[in-house]
Amino acid sequence: MLVNEATGEIAIVKVPSTPADPSNGFVEAAHRILRQAGVEPSALAFVVHGTTVATNSIIEGKVAKTGFVTTDGFRDMLEIARQIRPSLYDLQFDKPQPLVPRYLCFGVPERLDARGNVLTPLDEAKAREIAAALRKEGVESVAVCLLHSYANPVHERRVGQILRAELGRKVSLSISSELAPEFREYFRASTTVVNASIRPVVERYLGGIEKRLRKEGLDAELLVMQSNGGVLTFDSASERPVFMVESGPAAGVIAAAYVGSTIGRKDVISFDMGGTTAKVGLIQDGRPRVTKDYEVGAAARAGTGSARGSGYPIRTPVIDLVEIGAGGGSIAWVDSGGVLRVGPQSAGADPGPACYGRGGDLPTITDANLVLGRLNPDYFLGGELKLDPDLANRAIESHCAKPLGLTVTEAANGIVEIANSAMVNAMRLVSVQRGYDPREFALIGFGGAGPVHANRLAAEIGIPETVIPMSPGITCAMGLLVTDLRHDYSATVLKRADAVTPASLEDASRRLEGLGRAALKRDGVPASGMEFLRQADMRYVGQSYELTVNLPGGQVTPARLRTVVQAFHSAHEQAYGHAAPAEPVEFVNLRVTATGAIRRPRLREVPASRRSAASASKGQRQVYFAERRGRVKVDCYDRYQLAAGMVIPGPAIVEEMDSTTVVHPGFAARVDRYGNLLIAAAKAGKR
Repeated sequence: MLVNEATGEIAIVKVPSTPADPSNGFVEAAHRILRQAGVEPSALAFVVHGTTVATNSIIEGKVAKTGFVTTDGFRDMLEIARQIRPSLYDLQFDKPQPLVPRYLCFGVPERLDARGNVLTPLDEAKAREIAAALRKEGVESVAVCLLHSYANPVHERRVGQILRAELGRKVSLSISSELAPEFREYFRASTTVVNASIRPVVERYLGGIEKRLRKEGLDAELLVMQSNGGVLTFDSASERPVFMVESGPAAGVIAAAYVGSTIGRKDVISFDMGGTTAKVGLIQDGRPRVTKDYEVGAAARAGTGSARGSGYPIRTPVIDLVEIGAGGGSIAWVDSGGVLRVGPQSAGADPGPACYGRGGDLPTITDANLVLGRLNPDYFLGGELKLDPDLANRAIESHCAKPLGLTVTEAANGIVEIANSAMVNAMRLVSVQRGYDPREFALIGFGGAGPVHANRLAAEIGIPETVIPMSPGITCAMGLLVTDLRHDYSATVLKRADAVTPASLEDASRRLEGLGRAALKRDGVPASGMEFLRQADMRYVGQSYELTVNLPGGQVTPARLRTVVQAFHSAHEQAYGHAAPAEPVEFVNLRVTATGAIRRPRLREVPASRRSAASASKGQRQVYFAERRGRVKVDCYDRYQLAAGMVIPGPAIVEEMDSTTVVHPGFAARVDRYGNLLIAAAKAGKR
């Protein structure tokens, strides 16, 4: 997406992914959009990139050769991990292989207590021996995580200095007290190891993109999306890639929050369905939910989302998403029990679904939607890619219909309904399971495949209104342009609320704000453009897990401290259905989010018209709807010809270059002043 900040004019382009080297697809898209818009590279103010290269390197096992240094006696920390498994009754489950093999894990003699007092001094001679062993093994990166370094990082910093002196600048170094200074040593170690193992990969990737763009005269600031919904400079992202593991999906949630706030819907559920997965997030009062409990490389399951215990946990802020293996390219198959299944395996971009005609012969959700008439074979990617219905029919017939004794249409409908069921379940996980009623939210559907399914999903879960933004296939790209620079910092407190003084809380918060202020200053943000959000992780004394609540702005006072405790009781009531105001509460971690404002583009308004939607008609075709138990002749519309105020009665199909919107029977779509399609039950659609 290319935005003219002066006029608000938007240009879009979409190119196929390039799995062999993701940077090729990114650079090709940049070339094409600049060429089509007639814009010189030197005219760009900044470029923002969202990528899954960090996550993919872990999933595919293409990480750097990494060493791990910890307190003597704890070198098996990564092997032991946690005593959980993703499937409770699966006795054959194998834990994920540690990112650092045991022979590259070393223990250095030293010890601190939980308050940071030195019990055993650091053995610097042993640290140098470890450095020599790591150099001999030819590691590219090293992670350092010593016990209780969150309370006192003195030993950890000294180990880092020794390793840097002995190994040189060619070896990357990740220090836990700089990345995640929080208690629970395994989570801190896992976060540090993930950062270390992907750092050389991300450095090469981002460095390669920067070199290619600079060579072509592009001198704009280069930014990359973080997992928390903010952006980092390329330099910062190269040093702390663990903060960008969910870079791509996070951008979609930010875009949904922006669209929702612009049209007056601050409580929304975002639904992003691409080629491989579907991602669902919840936004309340304009703010996406952020979690600290996330696993990189967790297995995506079609029915339940990512399975806990199947990935590598990290303790950095990540937008709270449920991601399942149900995308346009997800493969449909019949299991050994004769049951039709969908995903999580995907046909990917190469060869892609069978209907692409690129050698793929396995049926996918895209093939099913084509067979049901929901996709126009001559207008996929605006006509750039022709789809072959015969190939889709043959794939579904041979792999699904015949084994199940169904017609091709019945099998195709079964594929779509199974995928829809999985996605509805994902929506329940981010709403009902978190204590929210989905009927009080709007659904914003996007991604290349999202608008095809969004109306049906909203109806099944009871969401009253579905919003389809303009150019939904590149809505994630818009999310990159409507966010801000962001840095997150944390510190462990572990004190009962009645033992915490306002002064100590204020001092700790100001220290974290100082770190954020320095980082934003390095990013070139003026003091007037900086904002700071204070939060605290809290729990009842004796609990194992905590909830995050906002701290009031301004100086911490006794009254504000009491307000925070009351806010925790309320948050506990909402999350779990009960609270215990008489029980003692404790502070676990303090958090500060430092934000640097970036100018945001405006959503462009579309002109109104007195003409009816029929003026945008592209003709009719037969489309299968399960609720009608057969095919129905529906009107198809060119979205680019729709004007504000037009109403499209369902059933209907709305086509544009990067996606297709399906309006089901009994519903109607109204075009708002920004060109969004607002889909609701037919009576509401006429208002």
